[in-house]
This record gives sequence, C-alpha cells and structure tokens, in this order.
Amino acid sequence: MTQSLINTNPEFPSLFHIASAGQNIPLPFTREIFLFACHIAGTNFRPEIAEIEPELKIGAKFTLRREPENKFDKRAIAIYDANKNHAGYVPQANNEVLARLLDAGKILSARLTAKEWNDSWLKLDIEIFLHD
Repeated sequence: MTQSLINTNPEFPSLFHIASAGQNIPLPFTREIFLFACHIAGTNFRPEIAEIEPELKIGAKFTLRREPENKFDKRAIAIYDANKNHAGYVPQANNEVLARLLDAGKILSARLTAKEWNDSWLKLDIEIFLHD
C-alpha cells in the first residue's frame, strides 16, 4: 500500500516554483505577464558568450538580477542563463521601470526569442515577463 493519499504527476510541483537568484520560490497560482521585448546588451563584453552560445536555445529562460552598485548604471539589471552564466544586461534605455519592480520585490524573468551572430557580436533577443 502506498503512503500517498492521491496519485500525482511528479512534475506537478514544478508548476508552483520559479528559479530566482539561485533559489526556488513557491509561486502558487501565478501567471506570466508579458512586459516587452528587447535584446541583451553587453554580450560583446562577455568573453564566455561564444562558449555558452550553443546552449542558448530559443525558448531558454533567463533570470534577471539587480546590480544597484554597478558603477556604470545604478539601475543595472544583469541577465543570467539557467547555468548562472552572465549573458549581459537589460539595455539601459529599458531598465528604469524594471529596476523599480525588482527593487519592490517583484519577480521578473526573460525568455530567448532569437539569436544571431553579427561578426563577433552575438545578438540575443528576449521577451521580459512579470510573474504575478
């Protein structure tokens, strides 16, 4: 006889969690709200980007993390892939509202929609979502 009261799909609990800053945070009954699309800025300054590019598949998810101590931009938002590789940043022209949301404790994520090499620059297009 089994110890479980009901049979459940083992993947079911993953529907209620999102990885944020390396932690699983329970999020019951959340939904993704599309905010906008942009590219990832600064990929040309990430020397490891060529190494991780093959792992970046369309649909790959990214974590967004604030960097308030960034000396170039007080509203900087770093973008990390699932393996915690730093891919770049949300463009400075797009980060003011997102920085305020993250500072208020909101959870944001991104999803890769396109990638293309332009000479030595890897252009990564993403969609950014609020989890509410």
